[in-house]
Amino acid sequence: MFKTIAQNAESLVVEKKSKFIGNVYSVETIEEAEKIIEQTKKKYHDARHNCYAYRIIEEDRIIEKQNDDGEPSGTAGAPMLNILTKKNLNNVLIIVTRYFGGILLGTGGLVKAYSDASIQAIEKAKEIEKEKGYIVEVITEYDKQAELEYICEKNNIKIVKKEYTEKIKNLVEISEEKYGKIFKEKNKNGEYNFKNEIKQKKYI
Repeated sequence: MFKTIAQNAESLVVEKKSKFIGNVYSVETIEEAEKIIEQTKKKYHDARHNCYAYRIIEEDRIIEKQNDDGEPSGTAGAPMLNILTKKNLNNVLIIVTRYFGGILLGTGGLVKAYSDASIQAIEKAKEIEKEKGYIVEVITEYDKQAELEYICEKNNIKIVKKEYTEKIKNLVEISEEKYGKIFKEKNKNGEYNFKNEIKQKKYI
């Protein structure tokens, strides 16, 4: 179980004529985060700075990165990352874009502005909890489909896709804990109740 955000969000902070546009994103991988960073730099190509910070879980490790993008060292990326760390938020990317207003803010002013833009964006995004899970392919006979659907509904498991062929192929989104209890159970003949295969690891 870990904390993250429910949705992407944007904030705006104006400090002594400088505009700080905060964007917070829910991301799954470092590659996804870096792609968004590049897209943001292109979108706000006329801005003075595009500073960022992220914390992403990959292979059960938390990967952290921050960048001041030309601001004085420690005034932008570091306080943004510190907010993610203090809130224990993971799989989150924050980018704060600054349009310089002509008035120097000083070290303290910069830290406050970047922090405020980040906090306001996170508040709009709303914090939620997620847990380890899987996308699982479950194959059933036609006469067993109703049983599978009953089990999924009873245990709040989402069937995200069904494909009807000789048998029914179900793509199921399920937590790691429920997967172990439901799809790894065996009947008295030592067989799994449903033929299944993990297709993708996912946080749900």
